Amino acid sequence: MALTLLLRRATSAAVPLVTRAVGPRRAVHTAISTVGKCALSRELNRRTFVPFQRFSTATAKKSSSDESLIQVLESEIVCAEEDRSEEQVDVPDGFPFEVLDNSGERTVCLTRKYQDEIISVNVDLPNALDQPEHDDEDEGEESQTSVPMVVSVSKGNGLCLEFGITASPDQISIDSLSVKKPEVPEDELAYEGPDYSDLDENLQKAFEKYLEIRGITTSTTNFMLSYMKDKDNREYLQWLRELKNFVAK
Repeated sequence: MALTLLLRRATSAAVPLVTRAVGPRRAVHTAISTVGKCALSRELNRRTFVPFQRFSTATAKKSSSDESLIQVLESEIVCAEEDRSEEQVDVPDGFPFEVLDNSGERTVCLTRKYQDEIISVNVDLPNALDQPEHDDEDEGEESQTSVPMVVSVSKGNGLCLEFGITASPDQISIDSLSVKKPEVPEDELAYEGPDYSDLDENLQKAFEKYLEIRGITTSTTNFMLSYMKDKDNREYLQWLRELKNFVAK
């Protein structure tokens, strides 16, 4: 009996000591839970937000590159506007053709009537002519250009003569000649005659005179050379502005 009483007193004295050392069971569980939540939160933050920071940096870099591109485009627009003001060309009074020039298109159409014929000319943008090598003293000279043209002469019967020509300063060269028939499908390979250069020289000269009478003269083509250079500048300037507007949005 005395031994049992002694054991109970020892146990009663030990329990408060253990409780004070470890803490209440509920408090211990709460502490463990809090530590676990903090660790989990740190892990989620590390995994979730690090990629976001990387994407945010990439977006900033893209915005910076866009701004740089816009600045380059603005500088090029200024240069194009200066070229445009120097080479602006208007159709002179007495020009033998009506000029149809649509913005955004690379070709210009000239039309006129000659007796019972309708003459139409499609003029493309200029090309740089191949230049022979020059000495250093000639390096300042401007490179010459040419414009390709397609001249069509049609009558009421539907037939049409189509000339492919190249116009360069003070010179017109006929490259091809064909007869177009309206009833022939476009996908059919119709005979279009021999190479123009193979024709008899007298026949070539006669066709040159034929076109000259209908308004295809060096004065006409020289003007179109200047006009198409100006159009090239206009279309280039508009193209730059559209690019800048797209990137800036």
